Amino acid sequence: MVTGLVLVFAGCLGLVCGSFANVLIYRLPRRESVVFPGSHCPACGAPIPWYLNVPVLSFAALRGRCASCKVPISPRYPLVEASMGLLFLACAWAWGPTVKAGWGAVFCLLCLPLGLIDLEHQILPDRLTYPGLAAGLLFSFTGQATAWQDALAGAVAGAVLPIMVMGAYWLIRREEGMGWGDVKLLAMIGAFLGWKGALLTLMAGALAGTFIGGGYLLVSGKGRRTPLPFGTFLCAAALLVLFFGDAAWRWYAGLLPPP
Repeated sequence: MVTGLVLVFAGCLGLVCGSFANVLIYRLPRRESVVFPGSHCPACGAPIPWYLNVPVLSFAALRGRCASCKVPISPRYPLVEASMGLLFLACAWAWGPTVKAGWGAVFCLLCLPLGLIDLEHQILPDRLTYPGLAAGLLFSFTGQATAWQDALAGAVAGAVLPIMVMGAYWLIRREEGMGWGDVKLLAMIGAFLGWKGALLTLMAGALAGTFIGGGYLLVSGKGRRTPLPFGTFLCAAALLVLFFGDAAWRWYAGLLPPP
């Protein structure tokens, strides 16, 4: 049984990691160091002391404004912190105080920043996808996450499948349908979730991109050539597959005719 103490610890750790995720989301696209300088207001540059950098609570105490210049702070910061706290909590609830819970938490810490960076900047930094790919493969040797054979097959499938899609799209429309960042992202996802997880993620991400992205283009009146953050849809789908992938695969397999 997962004790309440473990859940509280996981939730608090997730809040702290959510604060770090905000650093990644803001600094990586700007090619800034994620270590130096310390936390500071992006508007006035004033350093943020530790007691004003408590996840979620500091935003509420400051009423969403910088303590120095009073410029509004984006609500994205507490939302990311709270979301990461809930994701870590879900990992602890699903797998208890195990290596697998840590595996899931690391995956969440990668997917959430990647998805939000792609949403805002339409890039997927190599500084997250490459270490994430390595982390997924390393976790596979612990015996408590995806088996190493499946992780390796997932990484290969995650790279090959989108390349095939890109090739087919190019032959049909003579234009790129995906970016190479999506290829690296799916390879990372496959290293964590295996080939089945990579396939489910690609299918779910494509469906979400078609309906949500297509709906956005229709409502906004923008043309079909408007670039969409496909990596955001992939990251959202991957987080769903992390927790519900086994059940989804069993359901999908049940739709297939018996051999």
